[in-house]
Amino acid sequence: MHAHGAAAPWTTTEFTGRLRAVTAARYHDRHPFNLRMHKGELTPAELRRWIANRFHYQRHIPVKDALILAKLERPAPRRAWLRRIRDHDGTAEGEGGIERWLRLGEAAGLDREELWDASRVLPGVRLAVDGYVNFCRLSPVVEAVAASLTELSAPDLMRTRIDAFETHYPWIDPAGLAYFRTRVDQGARDGEEALALVLDQARTREQQERAVGALGFKCDVLWALLDAVDGGGP
Repeated sequence: MHAHGAAAPWTTTEFTGRLRAVTAARYHDRHPFNLRMHKGELTPAELRRWIANRFHYQRHIPVKDALILAKLERPAPRRAWLRRIRDHDGTAEGEGGIERWLRLGEAAGLDREELWDASRVLPGVRLAVDGYVNFCRLSPVVEAVAASLTELSAPDLMRTRIDAFETHYPWIDPAGLAYFRTRVDQGARDGEEALALVLDQARTREQQERAVGALGFKCDVLWALLDAVDGGGP
């Protein structure tokens, strides 16, 4: 026990294990909607509904990253986090992850202006995304960064998704899958960088436990988003 009866911090190995255990148990790869997607069981309408609603999440990734960037105190982590914003927004028109998601929508028969105007976004998706953005706005930096650690599981999900789309949804132009292909490597790099930052900055048991809780919250956000999409219509 440490001063004032506080529990001793977990070792780096134990802390890392607890973080990874959260995504292993609660990541949205096991959500029924994702399972149906990967088995090829979604209708074109369901797939378009997911693409349109997930875009509402995608377009807010640079927003939450800008909020985290403003909390970082040293140049090195700020440079790394700034790269995340460039990855999604691009450095010129027609580049970046958001553009690649718009092209996925177009490959599935959606109009990009319809994606931007958010007319198809379900109330539950708005609530989930607003909840995540506000969490990053209001939380200490270590918790906001910890919430991003769902990226640790993203590369495997992207590989599964690419295979599923190529196998089961041939009506979608393969060029539209560029977002998933790019995120295999980006997600792995981003996840490891964020993990290193959390391991470095969460030094007390309380900070560590709150980081684990933040990651659990993010898993809930992604799950709630899919709950809304799954119940969103025919």
